[in-house]
Amino acid sequence: MKKSYRVKRDRDFQLVFKEGQSYANRQFVVYSLNRQLDHLRLGLSVSKKLGNAVRRNRVKRQLRHLIMEFEPDLKTYDMVIIARKGVEDLTYVQMKQHLSHVLTKAKLYKETIA
Repeated sequence: MKKSYRVKRDRDFQLVFKEGQSYANRQFVVYSLNRQLDHLRLGLSVSKKLGNAVRRNRVKRQLRHLIMEFEPDLKTYDMVIIARKGVEDLTYVQMKQHLSHVLTKAKLYKETIA
């Protein structure tokens, strides 16, 4: 994922939290903000409560891969995805299901029927 596709600065995170909409399910919280960009930007937050650095980085790596899979059907918003406790124990397929559910709930993702 390119650096221009990431929400990195604290002020960008705070703007998405303050002015954006939030949607949640048991595994994820998604904050989104329409910034009128030609591409989406993604920020990830994985708490230390989920485990050591290896487990947290694994969750972040899987989330980035899922977003790349979903990208053609995602709106070009700024998004911050917060992983909740329990995500670290999910399989990749389960994580995909839960993430697509919360993104569909947020009206950021349109599932295509294959």
